[in-house]
Amino acid sequence: MTQSTFQAANAALILIDLQQGMTEPRLGPRNMPEAEDNIALLLAAWRAAGRSIVHVRHMSRSPESVFWPGQAGAQIQPRFAPLASEHVMEKNVTDAFCNSGLEQWLHRRGIGQLAMVGVATNYSVEASARSAACLGFKVAVVSDACFTFDSTDCKGTMQTAEQIHCMSLSNLQGEYAQLLLTDELLRQCK
Repeated sequence: MTQSTFQAANAALILIDLQQGMTEPRLGPRNMPEAEDNIALLLAAWRAAGRSIVHVRHMSRSPESVFWPGQAGAQIQPRFAPLASEHVMEKNVTDAFCNSGLEQWLHRRGIGQLAMVGVATNYSVEASARSAACLGFKVAVVSDACFTFDSTDCKGTMQTAEQIHCMSLSNLQGEYAQLLLTDELLRQCK
């Protein structure tokens, strides 16, 4: 599914898993240290324009997870705290569309375009972007407003967060999403 040109004016901003648990040192080294600043810029622009905003929060089914309900790690970072007018939804798997009601919420509001930001690029961001595209949404992933962590690959080789981030974005580019930079998207918001 090839994506056509994305238009911010008709898009909802989807903030994925920007929870306090993402700052846990046990998650390891990460890339894109400017991601949160870029997300904050986009969130401010969307709010100023009165556009739809969705906060996606991962709620783990495992008590060992930093996202187990009821603990600080499951809470949205204060910097990205939702306003009363913004939609907050929970998910239990990487894909924000799986059994969450997000698709219906967007359709009821006539929203067909999504700007996705958040964490982790190779988990929830990629899974959600793929599903959104398969469901017919026009998707933009803001590449400098996402990040991930170092991880060992299937052959036991440690891959850096930047390598994983780039591969994940490459998997999405063109087929499932248009890749944009924060500055490119902000220019559309003026």
